[in-house]
Amino acid sequence: MFSKILIANRGEIACRVIKTARRMGIRTVAVYSEADAGALHVEMADEAVAIGPAPSAQSYLVADRIIEACRRTGAQAVHPGYGFLSEKAEFCEKLKADGIVFIGPDVHAIGAMGDKIESKKLAKAAGVSTVPGYLGVIADDAEAVAIAREIGYPVMIKASAGGGGKGMRVAWNDAEARDGFRSATNEARSSFADDRVFIEKYIIDPRHIEIQVLADAHGNCVYLGERECSIQRRHQKVIEEAPSPFLDAATRRAMGEQAVALAKAVQYRSAGTVEFIVDKDRNFYFLEMNTRLQVEHPVTEMITGLDLVELMIRVAAGETLPFTQQDVTLTGWSMEARVYAEEPTRNFLPSTGRVIRYRPPAEATHPDGTVVRVDTGVYEGGEISMFYDPMVAKLITYGPDRAAAIRAMGTALDGFEIRGVGHNISFLAAVMQKERFRDGRLSTNFIAEEFPDGFHGLTPDPDTLRRVLAVALFCQRRLAERDGMVSGQVCGHGRRTTDNWMARCNGENHAAAVHPHDHGATVEIGGETLDVLSDWELGHTLWTGTVGGRPMVVQVERQGIRWKLFHAGAALSVEVLTARTADLAGRMPVKLPPDMSKFLLSPMPGLLVTVAVKEGDKVEAGQELAVVEAMKMENILRADAAGTVKKVYVQKGASLSVDEKIMEFE
Repeated sequence: MFSKILIANRGEIACRVIKTARRMGIRTVAVYSEADAGALHVEMADEAVAIGPAPSAQSYLVADRIIEACRRTGAQAVHPGYGFLSEKAEFCEKLKADGIVFIGPDVHAIGAMGDKIESKKLAKAAGVSTVPGYLGVIADDAEAVAIAREIGYPVMIKASAGGGGKGMRVAWNDAEARDGFRSATNEARSSFADDRVFIEKYIIDPRHIEIQVLADAHGNCVYLGERECSIQRRHQKVIEEAPSPFLDAATRRAMGEQAVALAKAVQYRSAGTVEFIVDKDRNFYFLEMNTRLQVEHPVTEMITGLDLVELMIRVAAGETLPFTQQDVTLTGWSMEARVYAEEPTRNFLPSTGRVIRYRPPAEATHPDGTVVRVDTGVYEGGEISMFYDPMVAKLITYGPDRAAAIRAMGTALDGFEIRGVGHNISFLAAVMQKERFRDGRLSTNFIAEEFPDGFHGLTPDPDTLRRVLAVALFCQRRLAERDGMVSGQVCGHGRRTTDNWMARCNGENHAAAVHPHDHGATVEIGGETLDVLSDWELGHTLWTGTVGGRPMVVQVERQGIRWKLFHAGAALSVEVLTARTADLAGRMPVKLPPDMSKFLLSPMPGLLVTVAVKEGDKVEAGQELAVVEAMKMENILRADAAGTVKKVYVQKGASLSVDEKIMEFE
């Protein structure tokens, strides 16, 4: 066994690998860029080596710097995590030449599965079910149309070297096939320096289900069940679970056996994932093989009881798998939600900055058999950088069944506190509330179909609204009681706390009465009487207790005269006033927000890459005005209407904050 390993990665996956290595008694080496000098993985590791500037192309993607860090520290092996160099055959070769072990598959397997066209040919030869399609070189758009007609519309045009949704187009007719071929080719060339594309049948209402495989260097290979990864946005997974609510035992076995057959065909060693597209009739087709640890590996760990990182390390050290296929059992259900620094109500634009409050739910095993786990690389006071993936954490729950895992996830999301940067917790919680999700009726089109106009926040149902308002009323009563204890009051004229209140939310008034008792209060609202029990104290931002006999976790924060509350995906701003104050407030004039329609505002924090116009220029609707870069993505800002540029406030190279003025129009 190795005595020291280096983790060639950052963020939550680097922290995840360090935890297992520490438990195994293996010392760890972290690498970090200038932007990550104060990162959590650097603090957790036994040693840390700086490897270059903030951009990943100058640090985490430079193989020679990783290898030099191994030489300096005496690390015997490298765990690549996922992303960065994890699937680069050249990196694997360089490590081997230096006598450093790569904790993953060998060069042959990485190369064979790294090319989507070649991997499909290998899969077909190994007896794996593949999507009908054409894997040869396509000369031009005319040939693309001819091939699409032969396969039958709709078809998917995909980049051979692609990933992350780049170089992918769906075509439903000749015109879309022609345009899709050109677009996919151009995108593939610019993103991967490889313009090869292939065409295959597009599966309508598909599910994305993948099989986890594990193999050693002694010819043993097993599959560890499946993961359902159908909840995706722009081809990026958002929520994963294991097992799938769709598969039966026969389909699971067939998919697992085919995945093992493919792994054996390329002499695979280590943990890997074979991804399939599954149609409504449970026909499954090979998509690709990821020759690394997956982001969503924790859900497999939860239902199998296995530590995949530990097994990867042991296999790399030459050990034999300690179990056979017959020993693998799947118990219970697990969910994973990816918590990102982004603004869901602003079309999921990335968010960057300092995390001024970070309180994830406590990792714990509860009496009802549910488990909460948090894999994270962020800490309170840390920075979400514009240079890397905006993932904050992976929230994982486990339960005896799917319903229990979903309930545990909902409660955990309610208690996940993040301030300072935008985040997608409200969106994740909203997905959990969807009846279609709870029923397991999933497809890769789920988000597009359930949120066709984007996500604009969740409106709670009347029952949930009443219970959240009851919490606000409870908190306001506590505040009023404290204020009534102020010193220096004239004897006989002390401040009295009323029982009658008005809760104002979303422009509606809700008359209520609050009667305190020893363990909480009785709240009368909306014709219903609710017993509110909690030991919450003023100043705490997390309210836990029961409302009407049902447990609740609510984030509460006092903002001016309002209470801001978050529960079950809904963020509410509530004013709790006395009846007299509510009457007077209703007579106040409404202050309208300033008109910003004549300004171009930055939709996100980022770097102003270009300004395409100057003062005095006339612009047309749709014309490019500026480009803002954030999280390794360029965002083109265009004119909404025709006009004339009156003033440009910032220049190329400026660092922008959200809603900062870029230019003004006449």
